[in-house]
Amino acid sequence: MITLPFFSIFETSTDEALEEHPLIELRGVDKAYQTAAGDYPVLKGVDLSFQAGEFISIIGKSGSGKTTLLNMITGIDRPTSGEVWVNGTPLHKMSESQMARWRGRNMGIVFQFFQLLPTLSILENILLAMDFGGKIPSSERKERAIHLLDLVGLADHAYKLPLALSGGQQQRVAIARALANDPPVVIADEPTGNLDSKTAESVFELFNELVAQGKTIIIVTHDSALAKRTHRTALIADGEIVNEYVARALPSLTPAQLLRASRKAHLEQHEPGTIIVQQDAMGNDFYIVASGTVEIILQRAKSSDVVVGQLKPGQYFGEMQLLHGKRRSASVRASEMTPVEVYKLDYQTMNALLEESNATREVLERVADERRAQNRAVLGD
Repeated sequence: MITLPFFSIFETSTDEALEEHPLIELRGVDKAYQTAAGDYPVLKGVDLSFQAGEFISIIGKSGSGKTTLLNMITGIDRPTSGEVWVNGTPLHKMSESQMARWRGRNMGIVFQFFQLLPTLSILENILLAMDFGGKIPSSERKERAIHLLDLVGLADHAYKLPLALSGGQQQRVAIARALANDPPVVIADEPTGNLDSKTAESVFELFNELVAQGKTIIIVTHDSALAKRTHRTALIADGEIVNEYVARALPSLTPAQLLRASRKAHLEQHEPGTIIVQQDAMGNDFYIVASGTVEIILQRAKSSDVVVGQLKPGQYFGEMQLLHGKRRSASVRASEMTPVEVYKLDYQTMNALLEESNATREVLERVADERRAQNRAVLGD
C-alpha cells in the first residue's frame, strides 16, 4: 500500500464532531442560474450527507446536475438557497476570500479538463498548489511533489510542460496536484474519463488506498461499473437526488422512474421487535429496508413460529401481495437487536411503475416465487 504523510485534518474539526455528525452535509440545497428566459433550476431541494472515510460516486445523465453538486460541496459555487456544511464549517456563509483559503487547505479537486497551467512544468504546477495552501513546510514541498508524481507514475516527466504529456498523463498530474496539500477530502469530476482501462484501474486503486488511509473520496462518473465498486452511489436525476435504497432495491427502473418512486417513498421507523406487517392481514404496500434488520416470520398452526429469513438495507418485502393482491403470506418484524427504518411505497405508485417496467415486474415475480417455495417447504405443503 502507498502511504502518504498526513499533515493535518480540517482546520475546524474535532474528533467529537467527526463521530456525531456527517463530514459533508447538504440541507435543502437549491441552485438556479439566471437566463434571459428566467431562472433555470439545476438543483432542487438536495438533502445529502457523507461520512468521513467514505468512497462515494455520483452518477446521472449529462445535464442532471452532477458537476453543480460538486461545486456546492467544494464552494466553487454557492446555493441559491439551502445550506452546505463541511465538518461543521458553513460554506454557504463564507466570503470568497475565506472560501479560497479554506478550499486550498482542505479540498483536493480533480477537474474534468485538468486545469493545469500550461507555462509551468508539471512539478511547478504541484508546487504552486502547495505555495497557495501554505500547509506544507517549504523545505518539504519539492520532495513531496516528486513523491506525488512518482505515486501516479510520472516522476520521470517532472520537468515537462503539460502539453508535452498525453491526456491521460495530464489527468494523473491533476490527481497528484489535488493531493498536494494532503486534503482530507478529494473531489474528482470524471477522473478516469480520459484514461485507458489500465491507467483508469491504477487511479481507482490509488483512490481505494487513500480511502484506506482515512481520506474521503467523492467522484462523478458515467461509468456504472466503476460506481458499483465505491462504498455508496448517489444518483441524481433532473437536479434531485434519488433515494439510494429505492435505487438499490429496484435497479432496473430508469432514473426518471426511480425519482418518482423516491418522491413517494414514506419513511417509517420501528422499534426493536415491532411487527411491521402481520401474516394473513390485508395490504399491498411495498417496503424497502433502509436501516437495521427485519425478520420474515411464518406462523404455524401446530408449532412455534419460525424465522425464515432476514432482510438488510436495500432489500424489500411485500412483493407477493403487490403482485397478486392476497393476504400477507408472512409476518415481518424489526429485529429485537436494533431499531429499523423502512421506506413504504403505496400500491398505486408501485403498480404504475410495474406497468412501465417489465424487467422490474419479472424480478419481483421471480423473488415472489422463490419466497413462496421457501414458505411451502417450511410449512411442509
